[in-house]
Amino acid sequence: MANITKKVSWSSRGDDSALTGEGTPLLNGTEIPKPSRQVSMSLDYDNIENQLFLEEERRMSHMGFRCLEISRWVICGLIGILTGLIACFIDIMVEKLAGYKYQVIKENIEKFTEVGGLSISLILWAVLNCAFVLVGGVMVAFFEPIAAGSGIPQIKCYLNGVKIPRVVRLKTLVVKVIGVICSVAGGLAVGKEGPMIHSGAVVAAGVSQGRSTSLKRDFKMFEYFRRDTEKRDFVSAGAAAGVSAAFGAPVGGVLFSLEEGASFWNQMLTWRIFFASMISTFTLNFFLSIYHGKPGDLSNPGLINFGRFESDSVAYYYYEIPLFMCMGALGGLLGALFNSLNYWLTIFRIRYVHRPCLQVIEALLVAAVTAAVSFTMIYFSNDCQPLGPEHNEEYPLQLFCADGEYNAMATAFFNTPERSVRSLFHNQPGSYNPLTLGLFTLTYFFLACWTYGLAVSAGVFIPSLLIGAAWGRLCGILLASFTPTSPIWADPGKYALIGAAAQLGGIVRMTLSLTVIMVEATGNVTYGLPIMLVLMIAKIVGDYFQEGLYDIHIKLQSVPFLHWEAPATSHWLTAREVMSSPVTCFNRIEKVGTIVDVLSNTSTNHNGFPVVVQPAKLCGLILRSQLIVLLKHKVFVELARSRLSQRKLQLKDFRDAYPRFPPIQSIHVSQDERECMMDLTEFMNPTPYTVPQDTSLPRVFKLFRALGLRHLVVADDVNRVIGLVTRKDLARYHLGKHGLEELQLAQT
Repeated sequence: MANITKKVSWSSRGDDSALTGEGTPLLNGTEIPKPSRQVSMSLDYDNIENQLFLEEERRMSHMGFRCLEISRWVICGLIGILTGLIACFIDIMVEKLAGYKYQVIKENIEKFTEVGGLSISLILWAVLNCAFVLVGGVMVAFFEPIAAGSGIPQIKCYLNGVKIPRVVRLKTLVVKVIGVICSVAGGLAVGKEGPMIHSGAVVAAGVSQGRSTSLKRDFKMFEYFRRDTEKRDFVSAGAAAGVSAAFGAPVGGVLFSLEEGASFWNQMLTWRIFFASMISTFTLNFFLSIYHGKPGDLSNPGLINFGRFESDSVAYYYYEIPLFMCMGALGGLLGALFNSLNYWLTIFRIRYVHRPCLQVIEALLVAAVTAAVSFTMIYFSNDCQPLGPEHNEEYPLQLFCADGEYNAMATAFFNTPERSVRSLFHNQPGSYNPLTLGLFTLTYFFLACWTYGLAVSAGVFIPSLLIGAAWGRLCGILLASFTPTSPIWADPGKYALIGAAAQLGGIVRMTLSLTVIMVEATGNVTYGLPIMLVLMIAKIVGDYFQEGLYDIHIKLQSVPFLHWEAPATSHWLTAREVMSSPVTCFNRIEKVGTIVDVLSNTSTNHNGFPVVVQPAKLCGLILRSQLIVLLKHKVFVELARSRLSQRKLQLKDFRDAYPRFPPIQSIHVSQDERECMMDLTEFMNPTPYTVPQDTSLPRVFKLFRALGLRHLVVADDVNRVIGLVTRKDLARYHLGKHGLEELQLAQT
């Protein structure tokens, strides 16, 4: 390993990386404690083509296959409808609660502006914020911690092939929905769009299985889809439906799933995902039109509505493209700064704010500080704008302004973030003072950075757009001031849109899907080219300094995430050097006691075992989950001979146990049964993927990543098993600033 410049430790366990251990030294040498003791497992995207599978396929008629295909379309339709309904519920609840809160505070401020005592208004604002955040924070911190944040890093991991515990449970969905309503209504610098992607994924995981393990209800539907292969496809459809409901961008949703996750992709899957996305945005649109008293008026395609950008009024000129590119570079720099600050803040939280009560206290502190900062900025702002007949302010605050005027700073702070974004895009030139925008950008940047990573359900999309829209509009105003004779070419709304795209691209670093989402959300393809250029430059500039926000959080969780390609300088590494060895193998006919002992060994916790015939020649592969089902049903050779009437095990028995297979400790095996033999021939996968020991790392990586494998057997010239490649073996190689780096895998 002479060419590897640096070795750093990454705590793991077994053949599927386990997030255990006291501390994880990161790539830059900073040691942090583990956030929690939880095990991340790989998904089995590869079909196990054993005898049971082949027999079932032979028995299935042509009509049976057609019914399965129809079922897939029905499930995708249900995913779209349910995701749209959840988005509709979140939108209505946030609007009602935030509307009530701002109305109460507005009346209170107006009352005390005349008679004095505005400090009471500040206390009221802080108390209302804290009350909402307390409910959301307690639910997340004490009931379901995995529901914290936007959930996008976890869904990215799931689509990448890593099963994060509890990420697609019903309880997670309930806490997520209530949490995001409370955090947005509580005035935090968050958005409700990011969590929709997680919510859609949970809906998909639940609907596609035809049962709820949390509620212990089995509806005896869709039993064929109870395996990782099918479930992961549906989860990608759910994530796309979530994007579609959030932004009214069905094509953007499909591209999000393609860009961020699914390794295996085909035309029919693309069609089904697009169908789920379309149904999702239509459902949201339809029910919101009824709620707003305009049934059939389908003008609310997503939770965030940027409003329409008319081509004539805000067309751009070719000489503006370099200006847009400079804004993209600025967005990349600000995004890298945001991500770096959040990275160190997250390390601090993992170290010191790991108890649920401390997490709730921090969330309350942020809520109170947000209210105090907002109030202070509004109080000291003297940016008064005339309240014209065409004004679209929801809660205009007069404060110390003259009659017929409102405080422009209040438009930005005294509102839900979505409305603030829309006002920055569409308010008339002159609606905002440059000083107001500058101060707002500065304060909101640090508030959003502090807020992301709290123990509340919250997204980073809208705060990023709001920060970018503020400094983008500021750029437009400054450019117009340089040419006072013809200020109309630098329309502030146009620059607000470009700034929003640059800031969002600089923080999350998505290019393809984000371009289409922005174009679909603005309803104008005219901006396709500038938005694409801005996002590309923001990503290039940002990546030079720091990774994307979601990638940082994935790395902090020590998840073995596989990128699209192997590190560029890794061709000289071979399978023999990266594989795990020695390998625990089973004989084709194995003693039950041996199997129980191996599965009970907590020091290894392996999940896949090559099956061999002497002398150690490979004849198949069997999984821990299969062996547990076989032990549970006592599928022993001696019992099969003595009880001829014993029911033969079918694939249904394995599907019924999926996904929560019982632990080996819960299965009782008597001393006599330990002496029995188990024949694995019928249940093992007789044709596992194998590679020769001299195969280069990029070839191994490509095979593993493209086929979504969990185990890849390494064999020698005479087909003897010499090693096993798993996800953690490939994820430990990383191209750093000093060349290829290996993360030293410490067994725990």
